[in-house]
Amino acid sequence: MHADTALQAEAHAGAAAPHVNIAAYKFITFDNTEEMRPQYQDICHRLGLKGTVLLTPEGINMFLSGPRANIDEYLAWVRSDARFADLEVKESLSNEQSHKRMLVKIKSEIITMRMPLIKPEDGRAPNVEAHTLKRWLDNGVDDEGRPVVMVDTRNDFEVDVGTFNNTVDYRIKKFTEFPDVIAAHKDDFAGKTVVTFCTGGIRCEKAAIHMQNIGYDHVYQLEGGILKYFEEVGGDHYTGDCFVFDYRTALNPKLEPTETVQCFACRAVVTPRQQLAPEYVYGESCPHCYNKQ
Repeated sequence: MHADTALQAEAHAGAAAPHVNIAAYKFITFDNTEEMRPQYQDICHRLGLKGTVLLTPEGINMFLSGPRANIDEYLAWVRSDARFADLEVKESLSNEQSHKRMLVKIKSEIITMRMPLIKPEDGRAPNVEAHTLKRWLDNGVDDEGRPVVMVDTRNDFEVDVGTFNNTVDYRIKKFTEFPDVIAAHKDDFAGKTVVTFCTGGIRCEKAAIHMQNIGYDHVYQLEGGILKYFEEVGGDHYTGDCFVFDYRTALNPKLEPTETVQCFACRAVVTPRQQLAPEYVYGESCPHCYNKQ
């Protein structure tokens, strides 16, 4: 979304949407996470931000929510560290903060894949931006005439909330399953251009590098993931919503929260239609776990 469009959208939302929700990551050597953790904790606490910041040796990942001025001050502070000066951010708006608490964690990976040879900092796989991907999907082929195939790198329950039309979905339960699954199906993509995607870009960035490493010839990652695609071009070629890991549960292509929720008992995603079932009791059960507790 261009800056003027974003400002117009925010102005239109006005007081009804006072909180800015950001998602951002960067793969870069981050060798002083222990030293930086209390500094991140202090500024987030001082600014009243809620969400999660992951500090890892391979970089940073964050999902945060707060008033515009506070988010801007936080981002200015983060970018004052030369390693994160070019940090790119995806935004959405909400009436409430999209997270209920603030956590700053140190982990070994931004997203667990257990493939230590994959280092996005050393070189990314080719990426395709939203407008280009939309053109490819409109035409059914890329700019060189190869058929385009979308590969979802997210977990199965996320895919069930919404995904690109005709996407390849391997029903994985966790991202660590992806390397073996995609290697086993390499022959399925001969002569085709593969575009990997995920919510915000992290998983598909690692996935595309792995696919290059094992011999895929034409593979791209969707720059910025589904959220950036929604921001730039809306919901063309996409059916449903996008699962997000905060209280909103899912966003529609206008980046607005939907009526989809998660069950308190089993954490399954419960659609508005499923919420009408007698098995759905708020805070107690849903059709996925009723009589299974």
